[in-house]
Amino acid sequence: MTASGEGSGGNRRLAFVALLLASSALALVIRVGYLQIVQHETYREQARAEHWSRQPLLPQRGAILDRNGAPLALSVTSYRIALDPASFRTEEGRDRTVRRLAEVLRRPAEPLLARVAAAPPESRAPIPLLDEVPHQEGLAVQESGLLGLVVEETVRRSYPEGSLAAGLLGFIGKDGEGLTGLEADFNRDLGGVPGSMLFERDSLGDPIPFGYREVTPAVDGSNLVLTIDRYIQRMAEQRLEEAVTKHQAAGGIILVMEPYTGAVLAMASRPTYDLAALDLSRPPAQELFRNRAITDMYEPGSTFKVITMSAAINAGLVTPETKYYDGGPVNKGGWIINTWNGQHFGWQTMTQLLMTSNNIGTVWLTDQLGPERFYHYVRAFGFGQPTNIGLSGEASGQLRWPDSPGWGTIDLATNSFGQAINVTPLQMVTAVSAVVNGGVLMRPSVVQEVEGPQGTRTYEPVVVRRVISEQTSADLRLMMNAVAERGQARFGTVPGYHVGGKTGTAQVPRAGGYAPDATIASFVGFAPLEAPRFVALVRLDEPKDSPWGSTVAAPVFSALAQDIFTAWRIPPAALVKRTEP
Repeated sequence: MTASGEGSGGNRRLAFVALLLASSALALVIRVGYLQIVQHETYREQARAEHWSRQPLLPQRGAILDRNGAPLALSVTSYRIALDPASFRTEEGRDRTVRRLAEVLRRPAEPLLARVAAAPPESRAPIPLLDEVPHQEGLAVQESGLLGLVVEETVRRSYPEGSLAAGLLGFIGKDGEGLTGLEADFNRDLGGVPGSMLFERDSLGDPIPFGYREVTPAVDGSNLVLTIDRYIQRMAEQRLEEAVTKHQAAGGIILVMEPYTGAVLAMASRPTYDLAALDLSRPPAQELFRNRAITDMYEPGSTFKVITMSAAINAGLVTPETKYYDGGPVNKGGWIINTWNGQHFGWQTMTQLLMTSNNIGTVWLTDQLGPERFYHYVRAFGFGQPTNIGLSGEASGQLRWPDSPGWGTIDLATNSFGQAINVTPLQMVTAVSAVVNGGVLMRPSVVQEVEGPQGTRTYEPVVVRRVISEQTSADLRLMMNAVAERGQARFGTVPGYHVGGKTGTAQVPRAGGYAPDATIASFVGFAPLEAPRFVALVRLDEPKDSPWGSTVAAPVFSALAQDIFTAWRIPPAALVKRTEP
């Protein structure tokens, strides 16, 4: 009985052990099946991630060039190279890598070996070897697959002309993306397309020498060729800086445009900022980053009389010789309008009206035009709407149209001489270009070409519309010449040359009214008279010593025009006598 019981108990234990082993084997099979079948993709990706690495290859950001190919902004790509001591078991292996690095770079190995030897032996931090390694040499090191090297790409924007045209160019952020100006507006063209490098790596994460490597090259960014002429831009900024300092002005703007194409030759503004020393953390500094020539609106004052006169002549209501009678202040909607200096002239021709910058005369002109025709021309010249220059932040300007709430006859009267209407400097210089170029409104442009790996994209001049006739344009050129040579704009003349222009002195709106002691002094002019090569607008904000455009802004135009004549080798014109109007 005893032997039989013991045998039965042993069988049960044996069966239990077998069942336990079978259960364990089944669980193992199930687990292996789960890992190999259900989680196959997960572990395959983990293994691939440990064995393979993909490193981004950054494209070279395109340069920004002036119209003649001179670089205004370009990217300098370089590399920092360091040695990771943890990647080496022996000093011989470490030094062998350093010598191989020197061979790739075609440099002597001794200075690099000396840096490695000078590092603390117990330190495991990467040992800096080289900074500012040129782009092509850095790529060669990356592609060499040398073990234990830390290769870090660095990109910085360089400005060969300093901070020239800073407000137009803009700047990039730490990630290499454009933040303001052309850098932001054309970021897709300038930035290019990133590439990548796929390679096998060892357990330490370093490339396996002679392992598999697949490179998708980056596509470098396109170069932006501007319409800006760096010499004219430099002269504009220099003249503007001198004028702001001399007259203790709060700021200023100079715009120079080719009237027949709309190409902007210079776009200068003050205050500005230093492209090489940006501080984005200071709120006051951020105010400097906007492009004031397209964002800042102002009342143009008497420069707008050129627009009113163009409309009246083109409508066939007057000619340059037509006379009107200035008999004193006029009442419009309960408001008394006087001349800018309180003087009255009796009978005057239209040319004399512009020469004396007579407010009452331009009010008389809008009485003849009526609101419908006057505002038709205002709109046709591009006011109250963006110019579509292609730059972000462009303002549309502000004015009340006849169908706007609150519009009255006083608006028609004051708008005739540039008051109670807000324009941008770009709108004003574009409109005056249409006045003197034969009567055609051109779309302004600052980009001439985009030169990329896939070819060149060219921006041709764009005609927006005809605004006035060629005869009206010819009349206005002669009338503006009379203003410059014998009228209020005589400080804008250039000895030996025939130019045309118009001054403006506008009040500065403040808290529902106008500041009693602040003006915007401006001058818009063109040259040469017979076939204008350029139109320039000079605007000085709140000059302290004199409020008048004739004494503050006109001399700046004169100096800048002389600079342009010299640069373009335009010879002096023969003096031509003209009959007094």
